[in-house]
Amino acid sequence: MIFQELLKTIQRNISTVRSIIKVNEKLIRAAFGDKSIITQEWGTQADSIIDQLTQDAPEPKDWRIYDHCAVVTRLYAIYERFVEDLIREWIQLLPDLFPVYADLGDRICNTHRIGVARLLLDITKNRFGHLSVEEVIRGLFYGASGTGEKYELLPDAFLLHEQNLRKDTLEKLFADAGILNAWAWVEKHRKIKYFVEEVRGSENTAEGELNELIDYRNDAAHGAFIDTILSSNALLELCDFVEVLCQALAELVTYQIIEQQTSTGQAQEIGQITEWFKKSKAAVAKVEETNLSVGTSVFLMGEAYCQLATIKSIQVDDTDQESVQTSSDMELGLKFDVEARKKIAFICG
Repeated sequence: MIFQELLKTIQRNISTVRSIIKVNEKLIRAAFGDKSIITQEWGTQADSIIDQLTQDAPEPKDWRIYDHCAVVTRLYAIYERFVEDLIREWIQLLPDLFPVYADLGDRICNTHRIGVARLLLDITKNRFGHLSVEEVIRGLFYGASGTGEKYELLPDAFLLHEQNLRKDTLEKLFADAGILNAWAWVEKHRKIKYFVEEVRGSENTAEGELNELIDYRNDAAHGAFIDTILSSNALLELCDFVEVLCQALAELVTYQIIEQQTSTGQAQEIGQITEWFKKSKAAVAKVEETNLSVGTSVFLMGEAYCQLATIKSIQVDDTDQESVQTSSDMELGLKFDVEARKKIAFICG
C-alpha cells in the first residue's frame, strides 16, 4: 500500500484509544462493584489497591462521561488528520502523475488558483506562518506560465475547509483534488460493508455512522450537557469504524494513482482473476505476456478494492513453479498473501 505509513500511524493511534477504553472500563468496574477483575490478577493486595483507587475516583457516571468525550474527540481528530495527510500526499504526487499542469483538469486547477488567492489574503495568520508569499505563488506561476520548470502544488491550497468532515464535505475535498465519487467507493468497500451489515445489522449506514461520530464529538467539544454516554463496547465499535473508513479512503487514493500510472505506461495490467478460492487465498488467473516470480508484489484492483499483494506461489498445470514466462491469455494458479475476489485485475509497477 502506497500510504502504508499513514495507515500504520492511525492504526497505532486507534490501538492506544482501544487500550485506554478497556483499561478504564476495568478500573470503573473494580472501583464500583466487580472486584473480581482485580482480585483474580492481584490476589490479597486487591482490596488495598481498590481502596486507594476509589479515594480519588470520580462518580461512575462522571468517569464514563469523561471517557466518552475523550474517545469521540480523539477519534474524530485521528480521522480528520488522516484525511488531510492523505490528500496532502496525493497533491504532492500529482506533478509526477501529470507533468503538464493543464492536464490536471479544470477542477484541480481552479481549486489551486482559488486556494492560492485565499492563502495570499490570509498569509499573515498564525496557521499559515510556515508559508511565504514566494512559496504560495511559485507553483501556480510555473504551472500556468508553462516556462518548462517543474510545477508544484501547495497542499494548503486544497485543505481550506472550515466544516466537519461529514460525507458532503469529505466528497468535496476529494473532488476538488481530482478524485470524484469518494463516498460511493466508501459505501462499496468490503470492510465498510462488513461493518454496516454484520456489526450494525444493516440498521445504520456508513454516512450515519460518520454523522454520529461527528455529533458526539461536537457535543463533547461544545455542549454543556452530555445526554448520551456510549458504553465501552460502543466506543470500541467506533474505533473499528474509523479504522476501516481510513483504510477505504487510502485504497481509493492508491487506486487513483495506479490507474493514472497504468494509463501513462508507468504501470502495466498483467492479468485478471477469473476464479477465487477464499479458504486457500488462491486464484485462477488469466495473464498477459510477462515474467512472474514467487515473491513478486502486485496491486490487486477492482471495484472499491485496491491492495498490495505478494505472490506466494505459482502453478502451471497444477505444478509449482518459482518463476514463469507467460504468454497472452495463459492461465495460472496463483496464491496471494491477502484476500482477493473474482474479476480483480493485478498490476505491476
